[in-house]
Amino acid sequence: MTQQQLIPLAVIPVVLVLVLLRNRRKRVLRPQYLWVMPAIVVPLICAGLWATTQHPQFGPLAYVAFIAALVLGAAAGWWRGKTITIEKEPDGSLKAQASPLGLALIVGLLAARTGLREVMQENAAAWHLDAVVITDAFMIFAIGLIVAQRLEMYLRARRVLAGGTDEHVEVAA
Repeated sequence: MTQQQLIPLAVIPVVLVLVLLRNRRKRVLRPQYLWVMPAIVVPLICAGLWATTQHPQFGPLAYVAFIAALVLGAAAGWWRGKTITIEKEPDGSLKAQASPLGLALIVGLLAARTGLREVMQENAAAWHLDAVVITDAFMIFAIGLIVAQRLEMYLRARRVLAGGTDEHVEVAA
């Protein structure tokens, strides 16, 4: 491995520890603002996808890959949203705490992407894979993940604020 490849491997564990320590504390959850992240990220990703329109026309297999990426991203986002603990405070506010499982999902996805990059560089021509299709599929996956996670959290938070219960929500005494 080159030094250029080793630097991220040295930095990632430090960042993971810092993120895990940061996620131990609960943060205020404002359901009315959960739409902001998708509203910012989705247009940016769409702009990135639009920039690849200079690429030759995609075939039907590429569109199947895009749909699969969106569905898998939505499933991962739904699961990640379910792993976030939401507590209703006595004053009626909500607190959310990210789960280490959600972080494990993101780390696993980054590892898979890194591994796929290495495999793609060596075998793309032999497998007749288009790097632009793979890159666009990962971007579409991110759209599904972000939107589904925020939607899942919003639905659960709204249910709790309305006085309902949820198996993933803990009510503070």
